[in-house]
Order: sequence, then structure tokens, then C-alpha cells
Amino acid sequence: MQVHLVDGTYELFRYHYSPGNTDHANGAARGVVGSCLSLIEQGATHVAVATDHVVESFRNALWAGYKNGSDIEPALQAQFPLVEDALRSAGFTVWPMVDQEADDALAAGAAVAAADQRVERVVICTPDKDLGQCVGGKVWQWDRRQDKWFDAQGVRARLGVLPASVPDLLALMGDSADGFPGLPGWGAKSAAAILDRWGHLEDIPHDPAHWDANVRGATRLSATLREQFDLAVLFRRIATVVTTAAVGTVDQWRWTGPQEDFTTVARDLGDSRLAERAQRLAEP
Repeated sequence: MQVHLVDGTYELFRYHYSPGNTDHANGAARGVVGSCLSLIEQGATHVAVATDHVVESFRNALWAGYKNGSDIEPALQAQFPLVEDALRSAGFTVWPMVDQEADDALAAGAAVAAADQRVERVVICTPDKDLGQCVGGKVWQWDRRQDKWFDAQGVRARLGVLPASVPDLLALMGDSADGFPGLPGWGAKSAAAILDRWGHLEDIPHDPAHWDANVRGATRLSATLREQFDLAVLFRRIATVVTTAAVGTVDQWRWTGPQEDFTTVARDLGDSRLAERAQRLAEP
């Protein structure tokens, strides 16, 4: 058995800003539903989709500059509840997150699925580097748009560190998409080089003379880290996914076909063929 966990927020953005999208009222939602049905067409059986029903989360209380959704286009923002309802009607499990984020739901789902002995592989469907921290063992990350797969070593090849160090990496280099800056002077290359050698913030030697990772400006970087260590720890907490979301069980994520109203929902989305596809897939 394989489990597919879809980053619905990423998918909405992807389809909304697709060059071929001329319907800014329904096009993104329509695209996400079609994309999830394509997973079923490719053989997926257990699929759950996580969305940011409310963009703000507990992390906004930790850092004032954290993303709050104020820069999201109204036409796109309006499609979040639309796609959630449409996906449910299409028969998919949906996790609309409020206090936590879609990433947290995906992490929780991955943990639940990985612990299930029947599950052979857990596929987190997103290119988001944050989710790299969940990869390892049964858990893989799949960038569907580029058809790139990442296991633990794939994450290291992509980001420069193993999955366990991804939150530390983001703490040092920052994440502009999420709205926290990292530490001054620390970039992706320097942070990755140090953390690939030392693993976590606490394990980085205080004396830069002991750094053997061939990093330029080690003295300056070390001083910054020591002066702003508490801030780095805060950023790491912000970058760390939590796995406490109530996501149910693997059996509850099995796709068994659309609900009766999906024909109407598909028509309202502007593509009645979605209902035809779903019905055909549900036939024994």
C-alpha cells in the first residue's frame, strides 16, 4: 500500500499562476481537483489533501513578520474554501488547517502512515523544501511538476543537509516565503556546509577555528551565531513542522468514489468531465 499526501495550498498557487489559467474564479480549484483525480488514475488508492484554510497560524505569535496571507490575491484566496468543498465532494480526505498549517498536517499524516505496517511508501506531494525534514525510511517527497523524487539522500543533494537538519538550515538562512529572515550573513551555502558537518545549531563549535567545513568568513558567522543564538533557535522552532494534527487513520484516507453532488460541483467549477472521470474511476 502507498499513501499520497498532497499539499493543496501549493497546488492552488500552481494552478492559479499557470500560464494556461484564464479562469481566475474557478481555474485553480478545478485544476487541483483534476490533479488529485489524476493520482487515482495513476493507481493511488489512499489520498489526503492538506490546505491552509486560514493562512495565519500559531507561528504568527512567535514572529511578527511571519506570513499572514495579506499578499494573496483575493481571487486566489476565495478558492481555498471552494477547493476544500470540491475535493470532499470528489471523495477525497481534506485537512483544512486553522491553528496549524498544511505542512503540519502533511507531517502528521506522514507520521501516521509510516507507523502503519501495511504502508510500504508514503509520498508527500510537494516541492516545498520545509517538508524535506519529514523524509526518510518509508517517507519520500515528490515534486510532481518536475517528476523529481527525494529520499533522505535526495534531500541532502538538493539542500545540502540531511532531513533532520532542514529546520536548522532554514533557521540560519531564513525563508522569505514564510517571512523570517535567518541570521545576517548566513546564506544557503554556508549554512548547509556547517550543518552537513555538525547537524544542529547546538553542535556547531563555539570556536570557528574548529570549523572544518571550508566556510568563508567563519569568524564573522560564528560571532553572529553566538550573538543571535536565541533568535536562531526561535527560527528553527518556526521552521519545524509539528505532528499533532488530528488526521485520522490510513483507512479513512482511502478514495472510494465521489459523492452524489459531485456532478453539480464539477459543473459549477466549469468542467463536467471531472465528474465523468471520477465516476469512471469509482466503477468496479
